[in-house]
Amino acid sequence: MKDFILPEPDFGTPARTSAATVTLTVDGQPVTVPAGTSVMRAAAELGIEIPKLCATDSVEPIGSCRLCMVEIEGRRGTPASCTTPAEDGMQVHTQTDQLAKLRRGVMELYISDHPLDCLTCAANGDCRLQDMAGAVGLRDVRYAPGANHHQPRQNGEANPRYIPQDETNPYFTYDPAKCIACYRCVRACEEVQGTFALTVEGRGFEARISTGAADFLSSDCVSCGACVQACPTATLQEKAVIDQGTPDRAVLTTCAYCGVGCTFRAEMKGDQLVRMVPAKEGKANRGHSCVKGRFAWGYVNHPDRVLTPLIRARITDPWREVSWDEAFAFTAERFRAIQAAHGTGAIGGITSSRCTNEETFLVQKMIRTVFGNNNVDTCARVCHSPTGYGLKTTFGTSAGTQDFDSVAHADVVLVIGANPTDGHPVFAARLKKRLRQGAKLIVADPRRIDLVQGPHLRAAHHLPLRPGTNVALLTAMAHVIVTEGLTDAAFIAARCDGDAYADWAGFVAQDHLSPEATADLTGVPAADVRAAARLFATGGNGAIYYGLGVTEHSQGSTTVMAIANLAMATGNIGRPGVGVNPLRGQNNVQGSCDMGSFPHEFPGYRHVHDAETRTMLESAWGVPLSGEPGLRIPNMLDAALDGSFHGIYIQGEDLAQSDPNTDHVAAGLSAMDCVVVHDLFLNETARFAHVFLPGSTFLEKDGTFTNAERRINRVRRVMAPKAGLADWQVTQGLANAMGAGWDYPHPERIMAEIAATTPAFANVTYDLLEREGSVQWPCNDAAPLGTPVMHAEGFVRGKGLFVITDYVATDERTGPRFPLLLTTGRVLSQYNVGTQTRRTANTVWHAEDRLEIHPHDAEQRGIAEGDTVRLASRAGETTLRATITDRVAPGVVYTTFHHPDSRANVVTTDNSDWATNCPEYKVTAVQVSRTNAAPVETAAE
Repeated sequence: MKDFILPEPDFGTPARTSAATVTLTVDGQPVTVPAGTSVMRAAAELGIEIPKLCATDSVEPIGSCRLCMVEIEGRRGTPASCTTPAEDGMQVHTQTDQLAKLRRGVMELYISDHPLDCLTCAANGDCRLQDMAGAVGLRDVRYAPGANHHQPRQNGEANPRYIPQDETNPYFTYDPAKCIACYRCVRACEEVQGTFALTVEGRGFEARISTGAADFLSSDCVSCGACVQACPTATLQEKAVIDQGTPDRAVLTTCAYCGVGCTFRAEMKGDQLVRMVPAKEGKANRGHSCVKGRFAWGYVNHPDRVLTPLIRARITDPWREVSWDEAFAFTAERFRAIQAAHGTGAIGGITSSRCTNEETFLVQKMIRTVFGNNNVDTCARVCHSPTGYGLKTTFGTSAGTQDFDSVAHADVVLVIGANPTDGHPVFAARLKKRLRQGAKLIVADPRRIDLVQGPHLRAAHHLPLRPGTNVALLTAMAHVIVTEGLTDAAFIAARCDGDAYADWAGFVAQDHLSPEATADLTGVPAADVRAAARLFATGGNGAIYYGLGVTEHSQGSTTVMAIANLAMATGNIGRPGVGVNPLRGQNNVQGSCDMGSFPHEFPGYRHVHDAETRTMLESAWGVPLSGEPGLRIPNMLDAALDGSFHGIYIQGEDLAQSDPNTDHVAAGLSAMDCVVVHDLFLNETARFAHVFLPGSTFLEKDGTFTNAERRINRVRRVMAPKAGLADWQVTQGLANAMGAGWDYPHPERIMAEIAATTPAFANVTYDLLEREGSVQWPCNDAAPLGTPVMHAEGFVRGKGLFVITDYVATDERTGPRFPLLLTTGRVLSQYNVGTQTRRTANTVWHAEDRLEIHPHDAEQRGIAEGDTVRLASRAGETTLRATITDRVAPGVVYTTFHHPDSRANVVTTDNSDWATNCPEYKVTAVQVSRTNAAPVETAAE
């Protein structure tokens, strides 16, 4: 456990990155800093803290509080150190009699309009105003009581300036009586988050912070917590701190929600978690967070958690609580009996993208060495398996090319099939900042996502393509780039396979692939496609970010390769500001793939046919390994129904809710003789389980996660596992019950084995991660501190490979019975199938899944806002309430899948990507009709 002293250092103003430097003297001490650095920060670099209230290093300075005054030799007056740039030869004095007098006067004014309830205030001991009053030596206030904002009553009457505390947000309060109008919250909302939900109303003494709405909950606030973190007083305060008191220590760890991989300080009081604060040293998030990572950790203590192993002979029997040893023995006996009766390949397992690298590595090792087969798969099968296939084919590696810092150097950004503000909000905040600085944005999405138009930003082009036509659109863009001579010929000649490029260029140049020829198919006007293609090819550094709207299609792998083609053709690979960047959906989906969770690949994406790799692993693990690929998740379910697959170990995945064609999944699971679910809660899949093994949350374990930018972050144990064992210990216990003989004492030992057997992780150690904070693979002798940008000198495969991307229409077609196309996605406040977030206060924003339908389609069907509607497809039907909106185009409907009672995947079909079997969640032909029935409900978790 790594504890850190509270609070984090605050240098007052943001760091500057200029290569030029200046040298100045502060209180007699010389210091050299980058040009543009403020005097305040230069002093802080020396350990000299200049008093401040409105300044903080997460936002640009405005110099409003006047507390940070300094004296500069040769300059009149007392300038604000936060807004004064350091200059060569400058002589600065931060402590003089005149400064002390002026600062006490400023503090008197602040304190004269502030409640003096410090001893009972929730921020007592963690209040910047309190600290600064002490720092400047304020001992009394000379001003007589008068007009103020903090007393509810004045002179026996209601005080017209007093505003009661706003407690509508489930996670924090807003108390205007304690506001000092420093504007830090407003600036954090604008500069860090980019939502612009806060503003200042009034001037001078009447200035107030306002949401522009009746309260915080009904405002545009997205509850990212940036304003709370910036507030120097108790004006904005976490309710957990109010209830539990100020934390006294912190443990640095990594968020377990999306693939951004934010670093957090888990701030503790004893063994109780009080709050999660985004860490400034986090290289993925740079001190920012979203509502999930910042606040939605209450599921850890939810009463629904199962903390004792459960077993039952049949799924119709009641559960019976047992010890860990009995659960392991029961499972081992069942699995061995299945293999004795039906063969070695009759069992398999699923790794979890929510567990650590070390835990995932052990699960796949158990399946290969203890089960004796390669029947291992992971949730990436249903999300980003086409990324692995497509990028490995074209570039030679199954991962994105950049770090998140790279977006600050992008000039043109293409976002296709992703909704970053909801799915990856911390990255979205960084993207929006770059867009406000002048970068151009192209959005290709059937739905009008928030990035198309928002506060102080507007996409240059929104290409609202018809679901299922990604390949046709990208090929049309490539047609423009090739036929108009906009390719980067020098890059292609030096870095790419010339013959493959010639074939590809000839292919995309064909007339029938032009924007005009494909406009009826994609639904995007040809002029818009041409303009977007020209912008991407000629606008400077071009970066592509994509999500599940690319991969979850029958041509998901083809689309990924089309994206790679576009990047190579324009030379947008191998430097900051460019690249191909998959936005991974879960915290360790990248890591689960890296660790060998696919049935055809060992750790490090090496095929099981590779005899050299197999021999090396056999030597390391001491058992023979199969050279035949195992079963994928869909194959396991099909094999269960045909009687050849009988047992499965599922770690941290809810197949019965997350996988397509729910009825087929249920039938497959029901046909098995032993289903083992290893999870936090009795989820939908547990209804078909014979064994339930309690899981541990990210706060209860040590290990590492690998995020969407290949960054390996440490996960540190904040509290003891509530069920007694961390997940890696559970897997080890089961493996040993089946005869493995493992004796890992700690995840650090597992990481040592990963490094010894996986080339991209060869130099990764816990010691390195402690020193560097995090590293990006490959991390080996050639790159001992990791690789922020891939393919800088050449592609891993040698020459970049252009691949011909024929558009092949999905088998899922609209028609008279099912005239609409359904696509799916996420909302900001919920995560994946909602197992965690539905057990937090986040449900105040999203209590149910709704069906978005265009006003024209709704009018045709007599559907009004909020009506319960029947959503039917060829696979099944469910009921939802309707939201009428023009965010979706006519002919397209949209829903989320966070709540099990919506049964969204009942209607999705078995169609899947041709290369990887990734389900086609994004294209389902449906009909929507009004019904008086209540939404379908299923058994609660």
